[in-house]
Amino acid sequence: MLGQLLKRNAGIKVGPAKHGKGLYATKRFRMGQVIGEIKGTLHRDPDYGSNYCIDLGAPYTLEPDAPYRFLNHSCEPNAKLFVIADDDAPVEDYKVVVEAIRNIQPEAEITIDYEWPADAAIPCGCGAEKCRGWIVTPEELHLCKKKAR
Repeated sequence: MLGQLLKRNAGIKVGPAKHGKGLYATKRFRMGQVIGEIKGTLHRDPDYGSNYCIDLGAPYTLEPDAPYRFLNHSCEPNAKLFVIADDDAPVEDYKVVVEAIRNIQPEAEITIDYEWPADAAIPCGCGAEKCRGWIVTPEELHLCKKKAR
Protein backbone atom coordinates (compact mmCIF):
# COMPACT_ATOMS: atom_id res chain seq x y z
CA MET A 1 0.00 0.00 0.00
CA LEU A 2 2.79 2.47 0.84
CA GLY A 3 4.36 1.77 -2.57
CA GLN A 4 1.06 2.62 -4.29
CA LEU A 5 0.74 5.83 -2.27
CA LEU A 6 4.29 6.87 -3.16
CA LYS A 7 3.73 6.08 -6.84
CA ARG A 8 0.41 7.94 -6.91
CA ASN A 9 2.10 10.99 -5.38
CA ALA A 10 5.28 10.78 -7.44
CA GLY A 11 6.80 14.15 -8.17
CA ILE A 12 5.48 15.99 -5.11
CA LYS A 13 6.35 16.47 -1.46
CA VAL A 14 5.01 18.40 1.53
CA GLY A 15 7.29 20.97 3.11
CA PRO A 16 7.33 24.18 5.13
CA ALA A 17 5.65 27.15 3.45
CA LYS A 18 4.95 30.81 4.16
CA HIS A 19 1.64 29.85 5.79
CA GLY A 20 2.17 26.44 7.44
CA LYS A 21 2.82 23.60 5.04
CA GLY A 22 2.81 23.58 1.26
CA LEU A 23 3.02 21.17 -1.66
CA TYR A 24 6.23 21.21 -3.71
CA ALA A 25 7.33 19.71 -7.00
CA THR A 26 10.19 17.22 -6.89
CA LYS A 27 10.28 16.98 -10.67
CA ARG A 28 9.38 19.23 -13.58
CA PHE A 29 5.73 19.45 -14.60
CA ARG A 30 4.85 20.83 -18.01
CA MET A 31 1.84 23.05 -18.67
CA GLY A 32 -1.22 20.83 -19.13
CA GLN A 33 0.31 17.88 -17.27
CA VAL A 34 -1.78 16.28 -14.52
CA ILE A 35 0.15 16.48 -11.27
CA GLY A 36 -2.13 14.10 -9.40
CA GLU A 37 -5.61 13.09 -8.31
CA ILE A 38 -7.03 14.38 -5.06
CA LYS A 39 -8.48 11.69 -2.84
CA GLY A 40 -10.39 12.33 0.36
CA THR A 41 -13.67 12.15 2.20
CA LEU A 42 -16.85 13.13 0.39
CA HIS A 43 -19.32 15.07 2.56
CA ARG A 44 -22.99 15.55 1.72
CA ASP A 45 -23.68 18.32 4.19
CA PRO A 46 -24.40 21.85 2.95
CA ASP A 47 -23.04 23.25 6.23
CA TYR A 48 -19.75 21.33 6.13
CA GLY A 49 -16.68 23.44 5.60
CA SER A 50 -12.99 23.60 6.39
CA ASN A 51 -9.90 25.45 5.22
CA TYR A 52 -9.20 22.61 2.80
CA CYS A 53 -12.54 21.38 1.44
CA ILE A 54 -13.30 21.50 -2.27
CA ASP A 55 -16.80 22.47 -3.42
CA LEU A 56 -18.26 19.87 -5.78
CA GLY A 57 -21.66 21.56 -6.07
CA ALA A 58 -24.21 21.81 -3.29
CA PRO A 59 -24.45 19.95 -1.02
CA TYR A 60 -21.20 18.07 -1.77
CA THR A 61 -17.66 18.89 -0.67
CA LEU A 62 -14.47 16.86 -0.77
CA GLU A 63 -12.16 17.01 2.24
CA PRO A 64 -8.77 16.20 0.67
CA ASP A 65 -6.29 13.83 2.21
CA ALA A 66 -2.59 14.60 2.41
CA PRO A 67 -0.61 15.55 0.45
CA TYR A 68 -3.10 17.62 -1.57
CA ARG A 69 -4.71 19.18 1.49
CA PHE A 70 -1.54 21.31 1.64
CA LEU A 71 -2.13 23.07 -1.69
CA ASN A 72 -1.83 26.76 -0.88
CA HIS A 73 -3.53 29.70 -2.54
CA SER A 74 -1.83 32.16 -4.86
CA CYS A 75 -3.35 34.99 -6.89
CA GLU A 76 -0.84 33.91 -9.60
CA PRO A 77 -1.11 30.10 -9.37
CA ASN A 78 0.85 27.53 -11.35
CA ALA A 79 -1.84 24.83 -11.09
CA LYS A 80 -5.62 24.45 -11.19
CA LEU A 81 -8.19 21.95 -9.96
CA PHE A 82 -10.36 20.19 -12.51
CA VAL A 83 -13.38 18.02 -11.76
CA ILE A 84 -13.70 15.14 -14.20
CA ALA A 85 -17.10 13.49 -14.45
CA ASP A 86 -19.38 11.95 -17.01
CA ASP A 87 -22.65 13.83 -17.49
CA ASP A 88 -24.74 11.23 -15.68
CA ALA A 89 -22.12 10.20 -13.11
CA PRO A 90 -22.98 10.36 -9.42
CA VAL A 91 -20.78 12.67 -7.35
CA GLU A 92 -19.15 9.62 -5.77
CA ASP A 93 -17.56 8.90 -9.19
CA TYR A 94 -16.13 12.39 -9.73
CA LYS A 95 -12.37 12.71 -9.97
CA VAL A 96 -10.61 15.89 -8.87
CA VAL A 97 -7.20 16.40 -10.42
CA VAL A 98 -4.50 19.04 -10.12
CA GLU A 99 -3.11 20.17 -13.47
CA ALA A 100 -0.18 22.46 -14.18
CA ILE A 101 -1.34 25.65 -15.93
CA ARG A 102 2.26 26.67 -16.60
CA ASN A 103 5.60 24.91 -16.34
CA ILE A 104 6.60 24.07 -12.76
CA GLN A 105 10.24 23.50 -11.89
CA PRO A 106 11.52 21.13 -9.16
CA GLU A 107 11.40 22.69 -5.66
CA ALA A 108 8.71 25.22 -6.70
CA GLU A 109 5.61 25.37 -4.54
CA ILE A 110 2.52 24.13 -6.36
CA THR A 111 -0.29 26.63 -5.82
CA ILE A 112 -3.90 27.08 -6.92
CA ASP A 113 -6.30 30.02 -6.86
CA TYR A 114 -8.90 29.15 -4.23
CA GLU A 115 -11.45 31.42 -5.96
CA TRP A 116 -13.66 31.64 -2.86
CA PRO A 117 -16.95 33.53 -3.06
CA ALA A 118 -16.91 37.02 -1.53
CA ASP A 119 -18.95 35.94 1.51
CA ALA A 120 -16.12 33.55 2.48
CA ALA A 121 -13.20 35.77 1.41
CA ILE A 122 -10.30 36.53 3.74
CA PRO A 123 -7.32 38.86 3.31
CA CYS A 124 -4.60 37.35 1.13
CA GLY A 125 -0.92 37.17 1.95
CA CYS A 126 0.29 35.17 -1.04
CA GLY A 127 2.92 37.73 -1.99
CA ALA A 128 2.28 37.45 -5.73
CA GLU A 129 3.18 40.48 -7.80
CA LYS A 130 -0.49 40.87 -8.81
CA CYS A 131 -2.01 39.81 -5.48
CA ARG A 132 -5.69 40.80 -5.29
CA GLY A 133 -5.43 41.43 -1.55
CA TRP A 134 -8.23 38.93 -0.91
CA ILE A 135 -8.66 35.21 -1.35
CA VAL A 136 -11.71 35.55 -3.57
CA THR A 137 -12.84 34.78 -7.08
CA PRO A 138 -11.70 37.65 -9.34
CA GLU A 139 -15.31 38.29 -10.43
CA GLU A 140 -16.29 39.12 -6.84
CA LEU A 141 -13.21 41.14 -5.82
CA HIS A 142 -15.21 44.39 -6.03
CA LEU A 143 -17.48 43.10 -3.24
CA CYS A 144 -14.48 42.63 -0.94
CA LYS A 145 -13.14 46.09 -1.70
CA LYS A 146 -16.57 47.52 -0.90
CA LYS A 147 -16.69 45.51 2.36
CA ALA A 148 -13.20 46.76 3.36
CA ARG A 149 -14.22 50.44 3.13
